[in-house]
Amino acid sequence: MHRHPYEEIFIVQDGEATFFLGEESRVVRAGEVVVVPAGQPHAFKNTGDGPFRQVDIHPSPRFSTEWL
Repeated sequence: MHRHPYEEIFIVQDGEATFFLGEESRVVRAGEVVVVPAGQPHAFKNTGDGPFRQVDIHPSPRFSTEWL
């Protein structure tokens, strides 16, 4: 798990993954978007049968990660 002082946006392009957002989890597939609020602990894991591909957007002039 980690967090950022800004929101992070994930655009799922291929495959399937489980996102862990604080105490909750969510399975996502190609075509879905996940928006993680600023400061929210999160992680993800490929839980599909094949490759997982996504685009991560960090809307900040600096990349900042706190590993938990």
